[in-house]
Amino acid sequence: MHKVVISGTGLYTPTESISNEELVESFNTYVAQFNADNAAAIEAGTVEPMAGSSTEFIEKASGIKSRYVMNKSGILDVNRMVPDIPERSNDEPSLLCEMAVKAAHQALEAAGRTPADIDAVIVACSNLPRGYPALAVEVQEELGIEGFGFDMNVACSSATFGIQNAVSAVQLGQARAVLMVNPEVCTGHMSFRDRDSHFIFGDACTAVVIERADQAVCEHPYEILGTKLLTKFSNNIRNNFGFLNRCDEEGVGKPDKLFVQNGRKVFRDVCPMVAELIGNHLQEVGLNVEDIKRFWLHQANLNMNMLIARKLLGRDPSAEEAPVVLDKYANTSSAGSIIAFHQNQADLPVGSHGVICSFGAGYSIGSVVVRKH
Repeated sequence: MHKVVISGTGLYTPTESISNEELVESFNTYVAQFNADNAAAIEAGTVEPMAGSSTEFIEKASGIKSRYVMNKSGILDVNRMVPDIPERSNDEPSLLCEMAVKAAHQALEAAGRTPADIDAVIVACSNLPRGYPALAVEVQEELGIEGFGFDMNVACSSATFGIQNAVSAVQLGQARAVLMVNPEVCTGHMSFRDRDSHFIFGDACTAVVIERADQAVCEHPYEILGTKLLTKFSNNIRNNFGFLNRCDEEGVGKPDKLFVQNGRKVFRDVCPMVAELIGNHLQEVGLNVEDIKRFWLHQANLNMNMLIARKLLGRDPSAEEAPVVLDKYANTSSAGSIIAFHQNQADLPVGSHGVICSFGAGYSIGSVVVRKH
């Protein structure tokens, strides 16, 4: 069984960003228009009036201040409020493939590797552009990687579950090195006309190179000391969009074909589960919470992350112990914890321990304990 390290990470960030102020202005314009158009029905009590949003509400509820997006104009267009992303021909790289390749080049450079050094590609994300061919095989082709590739989806936990699959492939000798990528166009599956969720998501892509420790050439790889996964079925975060939707036309365009959640229930259910799993995982690898210098947590909600860290540490975490990127990126699903790791790991001294943890729909939780070499 080979020891395994993370030798490089990469991040693709879209060029466009939407501030809370811009998002609220668009949403409130739509609300005013909706209430005016339905004034008679609202007066008769047959239609519920919509309530406006505010920057204060968004930041208090989530900690989010802005988000990067693949298309800004379509989202802010009150008559559209959906990203304007033209469909590509089969002869062009798909949008998610393009994002993945850009993040992958960064990760390969950081690892001191070329595509010739990679034997497998895993695309792990919440939403794939099609059923087949696999996006991972498309990314593999674009990069010129020999070997194999496959897609996987465990929603927001996809990256940590993807790391686990990559670790197994390297440990067992199925691959010298694995490229694991997380392209997320989260703005494509959310409703910008829903007050409770219109601010939650952003777009980004991360990439991680995972390889044998004895073959790594980068200066300071992170050894993966262990991974731990947990799933428990819940309908509290759900998206019912799928290939069978066309078989029942009554469901086409309904709200449940986009992201829906019971946020309060998710908060109550998930936070203690995550803290317990991390605590148990640390015990299994022979570490105490006090040994952990940094928690790179899933970037969905600041209040959730603070509560999880508080349950583990017995106090509020410092900004260094639990770095936050969701204020600028919002929730980027599987990419969130990897963005936090990518941007907040170089400063740690050699020998430092940390935990990469993601959690979300499923419910699903993935924990990766690492040590800097």
